[in-house]
Amino acid sequence: MTMNTMPRGYGTSRLQFSAVSGPGHKPGLSRIYPAGPGLRRRVFGFCVAVGLGLTTAITAHADPLAGLPDTRDDLSAKDRARVARIVEPTSSFAAAEQFELMQGGAGTSTKLINRDALSHFNANLTFEEEETFKLGNALFRKLWVSSPSSTLASDGLGPLFNGRACQSCHIKDGRGHPPEGAADATSMFLRLARPPETDAQRKALEDYLIASVPDPVYGGQFQDLAVPGLQAEGRMVIDYQEQPVTLADGTRVSLRKPDYSVTDLGYGPLDPQTTLSPRMTPPMTGVGLVEAIHPADLVNQADPDDRDGDGISGRLALTRDPVTGKIEIGRFGWKAQKATVRQQAADALNGDIGVSSPDAPNPHGDCTPAQTECLSLPVGVQANLGDTEAPDPVMDLITFYSQNLAAPARRDVDDPEVLAGKEVFYSLGCAACHRPKYVTSRKAENPAHRFQLIWPYSDFLLHDMGEGLADGQQVGRASGTEWRTPPLWGTGLTKIVNDHTFFLHDGRARNLTEAILWHGGEAKTARDGFAALAESERQALIKFLESL
Repeated sequence: MTMNTMPRGYGTSRLQFSAVSGPGHKPGLSRIYPAGPGLRRRVFGFCVAVGLGLTTAITAHADPLAGLPDTRDDLSAKDRARVARIVEPTSSFAAAEQFELMQGGAGTSTKLINRDALSHFNANLTFEEEETFKLGNALFRKLWVSSPSSTLASDGLGPLFNGRACQSCHIKDGRGHPPEGAADATSMFLRLARPPETDAQRKALEDYLIASVPDPVYGGQFQDLAVPGLQAEGRMVIDYQEQPVTLADGTRVSLRKPDYSVTDLGYGPLDPQTTLSPRMTPPMTGVGLVEAIHPADLVNQADPDDRDGDGISGRLALTRDPVTGKIEIGRFGWKAQKATVRQQAADALNGDIGVSSPDAPNPHGDCTPAQTECLSLPVGVQANLGDTEAPDPVMDLITFYSQNLAAPARRDVDDPEVLAGKEVFYSLGCAACHRPKYVTSRKAENPAHRFQLIWPYSDFLLHDMGEGLADGQQVGRASGTEWRTPPLWGTGLTKIVNDHTFFLHDGRARNLTEAILWHGGEAKTARDGFAALAESERQALIKFLESL
């Protein structure tokens, strides 16, 4: 294990985990993301097979966990022991931990805190990679238009969609919001799913060929926008009911419980079994570093049968890689249904915007066979540019941009109240699911992500969060009450970056106190402990969370 000095501006008295090779490190984009025509054909073939229900195309593992590593093969025995010591939860709260300030490792952004605080690139990128990041940023902000259009490189929108650009949902690369008052709903939408009805559907779910069974008419996502001349699918309606909660010291807090429905349906009724699950877009902080966590670290912290008896039984989310067909660990999405940043980006581009790519090649997006008018509309595929609307290198650049959005430096790490709040965080058991730190793999694809000490505060596992937060949808391995532990880095910048403080998967929580009080299931003990705290302790905990 090597140690390098921290980025300029933080002196040389502190050290930071890093394996970046310095000025000589200039990996070309083609090396990071090799994706020739052969790969595109394999991706397309796999997606077509799934779409036709040909589940026999891939043989399921008898034990899907059998192929996952339980030992870090990127480290020597000596380094494994050293890393284990480094990531051990602290028991001392008198001062900040070493390197705690730089929660994204050597790539941490130390730039000025303002509305762009979550949009900076990893500080340890090469000059060449900075250019790649900026090109990806331009595509991330690109507004797509309907076909046909004179802007041949930009048409392909829809026909049904939720937003015209990645940035429409991931506002300033931060957290989305529910529709409030006259605000639009472009950063929150409804997932549609229903129980399997046929053996083929059950087999596809068991083999991880699909994550859920979509509505037969409206598909897997409810689109409230459409290109000119086509009717949108409808409109989301939220009805909130206030629920008063009294804490142990007599403080009264009101929680709002949402009820979701749809109206102005454009294509007839939903299937009676279809459930609605709201999904607010999460921040994109440090997703490339999350991808760089060694799978063995996730395997070893899973405890599905609660063998240690602590009341917490985190489970690995599993998904099948659409390129290789292998079972991988899900890390992204509210139910951890995606294994890689690229997969998440391609599916969002197709489902949210209706734009096809080599990884999600359907140019009509989420249009179903029942929506014949939608399927009859022109698409944006240009033969001279490729066989999809966003051909390579578009997905390469969007993926690279997403993977290299930096985690911001912590604030007030030595503040006495923040340290007191951190101790409360640990004493309540919050760190059991919101695992503070990892050292990323030496084999991470991008050298800038390798061997970094990072502080995401998540175990990236599925946990039963109780009926209060349940959405009733099975997504992959996740049941209707299970959710992935969301990482906490960047939480304290939500107000500055996104001008709101809505939290949880549907934004029902209007502040961090409400978010904590909605915790149930495996987190109920921690939630009840929070409700029993004195006001000064609760405020210290909130201040700690706001420092992340």
